[in-house]
Amino acid sequence: MIIAIDGPAASGKGTLAKLVAQHWDLPCLDTGLLYRAVARDVRARGFQLLDTWAAVALARSLNPSTLDDSGLRGPGAGELASNVASISEVRSALLAYQRAFAAQPGGAVLDGRDIGTVVCPNADVKIFVTATPEVRARRRFLERQERLEEVTYERVLADIQRRDARDAGRESAPMRPAADAALLDTSELDIEAAFDAAVGLIKRKIGQ
Repeated sequence: MIIAIDGPAASGKGTLAKLVAQHWDLPCLDTGLLYRAVARDVRARGFQLLDTWAAVALARSLNPSTLDDSGLRGPGAGELASNVASISEVRSALLAYQRAFAAQPGGAVLDGRDIGTVVCPNADVKIFVTATPEVRARRRFLERQERLEEVTYERVLADIQRRDARDAGRESAPMRPAADAALLDTSELDIEAAFDAAVGLIKRKIGQ
């Protein structure tokens, strides 16, 4: 069973993907980490994020064993990843790895922004997780406050809105719900309620 979970930043899709994967005992891939890793490698080698040839070369040679780098979940990593993710050749270079992960015996759970539309268009279940920009900004703001970062809610909201626009407006694999995706709005749901809703959507889809 392949489960595709898409959605914008701070919608809760990553946490949901992990919980869903645990529930059905499936491997889980946060595909955003791939783009964060490419951005990390581009910067580490002294190139600009939009140096296409460098980003593509590093995407093709990406070592999946480095995806557990804690820095990939640090402040600013998502914004950097969004830049390299706008390069169509980078997306193409990472596509084979994502599809191979999904093709494991028994299936997998993948979360990202184009899983249901591009990576796994034939996924058994597709869920597009969303929430209002204000709610997502509040979540991200509180997370960063807990890490004792100096940041304002207004700045986080502006970052969220800018990233949404970039992800939805890119020419290659723009972020959008697949036509057959179930929409899950988590604006007024805590993680337990969102998980229960996701499990219900999946069970209905697979006929359990």
